[in-house]
Amino acid sequence: MSSTRVTAEQPWTRPWWKPSEGNGLVFLYIVSIHILTIVGLVLFPIPSWRVALTALALASIGGVGTSVCYHRALAHKALQLNPIVEHILIFFTILNASGEPITWVANHRNHHSKADTEDDVSSPRHGGFGWAHVRWVYQWSGSDPRRWAPDLCKPKYQIWQKLQTPIVLLSLFGGGLLFGWQGLFWVGAIRLVYVMHGQMFVNSLLHMTPGLPEGVDSSRNIWWLGPLQLGAWGENWHRNHHFDAASARFGRRWWQVDVGWGVIRFLKSLHLAKNVRLPKEIRQRQSAAIARQAESG
Repeated sequence: MSSTRVTAEQPWTRPWWKPSEGNGLVFLYIVSIHILTIVGLVLFPIPSWRVALTALALASIGGVGTSVCYHRALAHKALQLNPIVEHILIFFTILNASGEPITWVANHRNHHSKADTEDDVSSPRHGGFGWAHVRWVYQWSGSDPRRWAPDLCKPKYQIWQKLQTPIVLLSLFGGGLLFGWQGLFWVGAIRLVYVMHGQMFVNSLLHMTPGLPEGVDSSRNIWWLGPLQLGAWGENWHRNHHFDAASARFGRRWWQVDVGWGVIRFLKSLHLAKNVRLPKEIRQRQSAAIARQAESG
């Protein structure tokens, strides 16, 4: 394939301000929340404690939804959540404007299948930091759910596609109804901008290992990113995840804090999560032990 053809066909070569077909509203949303964030920080640089705690709680619960429900449970089948808990987490994930589950899972599975190649949904190796961090959200044509997420093409997940827009509008303006102008900015746009960038670092910064050839996994762990991700803390151990995507646990060392794993253990203790898949090395030891018992029996 000639370089001219590649340049003409790859979505990251289009101007940054030009969304792909059907993504105009997504682009408008991203621009709008950033403008509102700047205005909000000028008018209300320090929020009240009630506003701050509300924004923090919503961001954290939505982060758990992204990491535990969307990523570990739905995308990788590393655990199975109680249906009520699953749909509560889906609601709060959409309230963080992280997308509805079918599209999210389709894009993520596509990414894992073609990581760090030209066909990767969000590769910084080919599109650069800006593409991997935010541009792919409104310039990627989308991953076909029928191919990448057929298990989610069911009414119980499809309903969230219809509910996504009103939930995002509630997320953006609901804080204003509760707390006035300060809540409008801090519980709305400022929280949404913070959450967006905290989670997008997984696609960009955590895939920027230099000097690797085409198609070689560039994922890496960055410890200091974890606290900035609130409820999604654990996603920063991204190299661990790519090494063993089937595991529900991302932190592998005692010092690798994994909030998502803590939530999973808590839910399991309440019988609200089951079929939790442990890291590869533990699964291998368990299989070997079962095999030895079978031989000795």
